[in-house]
Amino acid sequence: MADSFAVDVTRISREAHRTMAVDAADAPRLDEERVISVLNDVVATEVVGWLRYTRDAVAARGAGDTRAAALLSDRAERGMRHAVSAADRIVVLGGHANFDPDTLAQRAHTDYSVPGGAALHATIARNLRAEHIVLASYEEIAGWLGERDPESRALLESLAEDVRATTDALAALLADRSVPPT
Repeated sequence: MADSFAVDVTRISREAHRTMAVDAADAPRLDEERVISVLNDVVATEVVGWLRYTRDAVAARGAGDTRAAALLSDRAERGMRHAVSAADRIVVLGGHANFDPDTLAQRAHTDYSVPGGAALHATIARNLRAEHIVLASYEEIAGWLGERDPESRALLESLAEDVRATTDALAALLADRSVPPT
């Protein structure tokens, strides 16, 4: 699974760079269509995360782990709020938010997967890896936006800060379980 995950991360990174490809020195303002496309990928990332966290919270509740279930449920709710925030920004830019379930998985920066055996510690570790990818992606997008779209940049910085808090919470949960984060 680790190899296929790494390949997927490479594909996601390549697609993000392709979508954002523009010479910042030559463009005082970003092409709004390009920004809308990138933000729609953020919407997809957050919706896929919401699905993953919701599934994992249900599994944690079923296993009787109320602490993990509460954290995973909270993260699911935050993810949906993030998706709506990005969708709202898309509309402000004159675009249409894309919640199409047929393309969510292809546009998301992380995947929806269930670890083999679905052990709770593996689930938490997988979510921690996904959050690190999302954090790096959002920071890169915010840098790409720069001063050319300060409102969208501020949104991505805010989302990144929330993701950073989630990585801390997931890492603490793993540490409390004496399972080293991967």
